[in-house]
Amino acid sequence: MKKNVKRTPHSQKNPLKFNVVESTQLMDFLMQKLDGISRNKAKRMLANNTIAVDGKRTTQFDFPLEAGMVVEIGKPTAKERFRSPWLNIVYEDKYLLVIDKKEGLLTNSPTKEKDTAQSILNQYFIYTQQRCRAHTIHRLDRDTSGLMLFAKSKEVALMFEEDWKNTVYDRRYVAVVSGNMEKKDGVVESWLKDNKAFITYSSPVDNGGKFAQTYYRTLHSTSRYSLVELSLETGRKNQIRVHMADIGHPVVGDSKYGLSASGAYDNSLGRLCLHAYKLCFHHPLKHKDLEFDTPFPSVFKKPFPMLQWEE
Repeated sequence: MKKNVKRTPHSQKNPLKFNVVESTQLMDFLMQKLDGISRNKAKRMLANNTIAVDGKRTTQFDFPLEAGMVVEIGKPTAKERFRSPWLNIVYEDKYLLVIDKKEGLLTNSPTKEKDTAQSILNQYFIYTQQRCRAHTIHRLDRDTSGLMLFAKSKEVALMFEEDWKNTVYDRRYVAVVSGNMEKKDGVVESWLKDNKAFITYSSPVDNGGKFAQTYYRTLHSTSRYSLVELSLETGRKNQIRVHMADIGHPVVGDSKYGLSASGAYDNSLGRLCLHAYKLCFHHPLKHKDLEFDTPFPSVFKKPFPMLQWEE
């Protein structure tokens, strides 16, 4: 198939320029022109403000292109050249960042552990000559992957903290849990309290802990596994993991709350199968809604080969 782009002459010092020869959308144009580029990489290029249409920068992935327009792709900035095996920067502005964290990485650490999401972002700020520090807005467990928010100042972090429920209006997880869910959707409610060993215990009645609600919806089940979407009315420590264990369907790979009576747990997929895939919030300073999602980890797809997965 003939591509709908034509490359114009350029030097290495100048941006790449391409003429649009037929109507299309910017994302499709970029993926077609930059053969082999992933959709996530193209989104990052847009988020990093390196794409211009007819001389005007745009971050709009579905920007409508018409014949005669010129698309320019700027040189990689320090921001684009920064790489970490632990996280990807999904969105950034002068106030905050959204990252996609890999499993195995702590959010932060009071002992100043070298590799935490916070320390990596602080290294990134030094690399890109930004005079700021990363401030944690919310946390994910070390072995939970997915979308997280960090602020570039204490003031912005406090804006989220003081009005979390209204500011962050949609935050969802996906998990692979053990067994076939008997009830396809519902809510788990209990009081959660830590013991002296920092293990979270659940009680159906008030035990002096914090009340927690987890909503779940089964996306697909087999006799051995279920793929479940989860959302939190409250954000307690280890809430999803404890609540899934409460109803007899622990998260696969959970060595803390997924133990059987014999002390074993299902680690057949090689990781804790919990991922924060959706994050939507009202930007407190730009006064607009921002919505992000990230693909389910590929290992989550292995138990469900019959499903058609969106790439």
